[in-house]
Amino acid sequence: MDIKAILMGLAFALMWSGAFTSARIIVADAPPLFSLSLRFLLSGILAILVAKAMGQSWSLTRHQWRATWVFGVCQNALYLGLNFVAMQWVEASLAAIIASLMPLMVALVGWLVFKERMRMIGIVGLVAGILGVVMIMGSRINGGVDVTGLVLCLIAALALTFATLSVKGAASGGNVMMIVGLQMLIGSGCLFVVAAATETWSVILSPSWIAAFAYTTLVSGVLATWVWFELVGRVGAVKASTFHFLNPVFGVAIAAILLGESVGTIDYIGVVIIAGGILAVQMSKQKPSQ
Repeated sequence: MDIKAILMGLAFALMWSGAFTSARIIVADAPPLFSLSLRFLLSGILAILVAKAMGQSWSLTRHQWRATWVFGVCQNALYLGLNFVAMQWVEASLAAIIASLMPLMVALVGWLVFKERMRMIGIVGLVAGILGVVMIMGSRINGGVDVTGLVLCLIAALALTFATLSVKGAASGGNVMMIVGLQMLIGSGCLFVVAAATETWSVILSPSWIAAFAYTTLVSGVLATWVWFELVGRVGAVKASTFHFLNPVFGVAIAAILLGESVGTIDYIGVVIIAGGILAVQMSKQKPSQ
């Protein structure tokens, strides 16, 4: 992995982790699904305009279209939709920690369902990562965390897992920025239908809300997704996913700094265990010669 890929991975992890804090700010002053639908609409249009300026086309292959639809529905509509709703009741740091389960869940599915071979370091990392999450969730439940929000975050992590399994098909064949825009419009449309039936649009346009909405639209929306697709195309899904070990660390740190969320000793220990588990799992997927 070269220096550019490492910098791309670090940038993605930082931008993606900050999305939980911005989401927490957004849902405090506006309905979650309408906000997210609007965010995807603006991000999608912007990404498509950039893609057209780059000479890209929406004439995708059948495989690309299928993967783009799956990614748009599972990551944008289900994963982020459920997380935005849950963020009304759970802290951004907890949502970031649960979302970090994704690479562990991908490895678990591969091992148990698809019978993929896993080295001992991967098995140890998988067990350690899950135990770290259980530690933190147990502590938060005892501390009175909203169980409904917790369950929504767990379901969202499952949806993100399925979306990740489809990203390889979406990233191949070029037109990366166009795919980024199209999968966002798909998510926007799905969320708008649900929002129209369940929510009433109302927003308090505070400076913090405007800043958070701009961040989630431009940075975690367009830029982070584009960097992720480019990183997967550059080094492959396995190596790119290694950077997910930073997400619980960055997610908790950003929420603590910007939102003042309290982080206990068990949280610190659990985050370190989770990060180490994710790194071990991803390292186990690498060939010994790499």
